[in-house]
Amino acid sequence: MEEGLDYTLVKPDYILSDFVDSFWCLRNKSGIAKETVGLPDGRVDLFLFKSQKDDFRVILLGLGTLPHEVASIPVDAQIFCISFKLLGVEYLLHEPIADIINSGRLLALDFWGFSEEDLHDFDVFVNKSMHKLKSLLAMDIDERKRKLFALIYATNGSISVSEVAERICWESRQINRYFRRQFGLSLKAYCNILRFRSSLDHIAQGKLFPQEHFFDQTHFIKEVKKFSGVVPKKLLKNENDRFILLSSLKAP
Repeated sequence: MEEGLDYTLVKPDYILSDFVDSFWCLRNKSGIAKETVGLPDGRVDLFLFKSQKDDFRVILLGLGTLPHEVASIPVDAQIFCISFKLLGVEYLLHEPIADIINSGRLLALDFWGFSEEDLHDFDVFVNKSMHKLKSLLAMDIDERKRKLFALIYATNGSISVSEVAERICWESRQINRYFRRQFGLSLKAYCNILRFRSSLDHIAQGKLFPQEHFFDQTHFIKEVKKFSGVVPKKLLKNENDRFILLSSLKAP
């Protein structure tokens, strides 16, 4: 990652692994604002944010289905984040996010007991977050939903809706109704995002050819451009680390 941008990621423990993808932090210590473009990754993010010029905020970002507009990471910005898997939206956040596709909402400054002081130490933030999340986690998890998400994550979205329905004994129509009501998109649309996210791992390694059941090179390029706004070759080049997600995959 570009000099001056510090990125750290921590995975959850086993108890939270079905519900939380990761905890991560990003700090801009470069002395200048950094241009950035966000990419769809299939996660729902809860941010704690503050910069030299911006007051402390707590923000919930919904699923992205398009590349974000060009933005910037302000000078001295600190971002601590909980990235949720979709099962965590229902069983930890306890509310639908269908209304914030490609957008977000401001939360109360004391949401879940967080405060500006939690940005002082990332390790403390992670421990506090895991403790809070475990206290919120319901015991009565719908096993069909657990199996559904385990299946689509294990296949990186490279599975048809009909196959998912058959394997978990849940009608396709009911699955899509659940997805649209809870998350704001169809299961197929979400699987396409997961497949794109998986392709970033290969692109970060310089592999500019189809993976994860893309039909052919043309389809691969079309899908990458749809979600990133650029062709794979330009995405790999990643001038000035504009695509932070891709940069994080290349970080040692």
